[in-house]
Amino acid sequence: MTDVDDSPASTRAAPEPAHGAAPGSLPPRARHCTGMVSAGLVGVLVIVAIGFRRPLIAWFTGSASGPASTGPGGMTVAPAAEHPPAGPGSGSDVSYYTCSMHPSVHAQEPGKCPICSMDLTPVTRDEEQAGVIHIDEGRRGVLGIRTTRVVRAPIDLDIVAKGRLTVDETRLHEITLKIGGFVSDLRVNATGQTVSRGDTLFRLYSPELYAAEQEYLIARQDRGAMQGSGDAAHGDRLVRAAETRLRLWGLSEDQLAALGQRGEPIERVPFVSPVSGVVIEKDVVDGAAVTMGQRLFRVADLGQIWVESDVYESDLPRVAKGMPASITLDYLPGKTFEGTVAFVYPYLDPASRTGRVRIALPNPARELKPDMYATVVFKQRLGPRLVVPISAVIYTGPRRVVFVDLGNGALRPQEVTIGARSGDRVEITGGLAEGDLVVSAGNFLVAAESRVRSAGSFWEDRHDGKR
Repeated sequence: MTDVDDSPASTRAAPEPAHGAAPGSLPPRARHCTGMVSAGLVGVLVIVAIGFRRPLIAWFTGSASGPASTGPGGMTVAPAAEHPPAGPGSGSDVSYYTCSMHPSVHAQEPGKCPICSMDLTPVTRDEEQAGVIHIDEGRRGVLGIRTTRVVRAPIDLDIVAKGRLTVDETRLHEITLKIGGFVSDLRVNATGQTVSRGDTLFRLYSPELYAAEQEYLIARQDRGAMQGSGDAAHGDRLVRAAETRLRLWGLSEDQLAALGQRGEPIERVPFVSPVSGVVIEKDVVDGAAVTMGQRLFRVADLGQIWVESDVYESDLPRVAKGMPASITLDYLPGKTFEGTVAFVYPYLDPASRTGRVRIALPNPARELKPDMYATVVFKQRLGPRLVVPISAVIYTGPRRVVFVDLGNGALRPQEVTIGARSGDRVEITGGLAEGDLVVSAGNFLVAAESRVRSAGSFWEDRHDGKR
């Protein structure tokens, strides 16, 4: 016989957990109840999501294209589009309605913004095609968008170029000999030495010159004898011929007078400098034998100096003779030299594609030295022009675009033609009128928004120049 356990169920020992079960885990019936509760909560959430699907979509994506309506909970929303936009024959030019604070909101009927509850503003089809966007004044301040009025103001064009100081070629002199001989007693024996007009450079012994001096002295003696015989004219011709030969060989009038007073030929004749300046080249040493036509020295007068600047080919048409220019040098910080264009060279450098422009500067204090580098600014006064800040212009490939404030938060991209640039301003030659209000700060954010929201082809660049 089998024994029956008559003890109450409450006093029965709890069954041992299954092998491998974690201690303290819920029994099967409890787990089943928990699953039922979770499924119920998920169902409730699905029902709520279905009921609030439109306001939730508008909230997270900011897009609503249907007429504004009141959803659950009293929230005013702009539902998604259920009908196509009004066609050309519907009598409406409005493409959609948007919020100036949240341009991502698009609705086909007027109403309230689902995000901030502001009144929606209409956007016409023309504005949509032209890339017009709407940004509220309050939002502009947050984004740092500022506007500036287009004005007519005098503008000065500054053309900046690099230059190099050179010797004034009209004040460059070469000292050569017109007769051969031997140099002695060289006084100028170093390059860079300063000489003055009349200073002795060296002495020259020349057999030919010595013989010419003797002929000159003999001619003078014979002229005195011929005056008594009545042939004074012939004697004068001989003296003049001898003087002319010595003068052509480099003797001065003072040297000829000294030679006549002395009555004897000078063996080593001193040669003096015909000009004042600085010796920039020296091709002779003491005791050297020299020949007729040989260059001995090159002397430059640095009282005036040239500045030769290289101007880009595109700027050359604006540079003309007599144009004022300012020159600054790193060697003399804080000092500016004023000059005018003296000459524009009629050719270009084939390597750099630049043209050379010459400016003559007085240099009384000898502060300017050849081969110094300089910065040259050519100033062209253009008079009153239509100008905007350079920050207002957006460069989009071959086009230049500004954003015009149309009022009521509307901003429209406008293609413009620009001219000269001066400092932080640029000339507008086409596309704007005096008094227009343009975006001068934050326009890159505006351009990005316009590209995203525009339904037209304004921002499409084509290689054939058409849009």
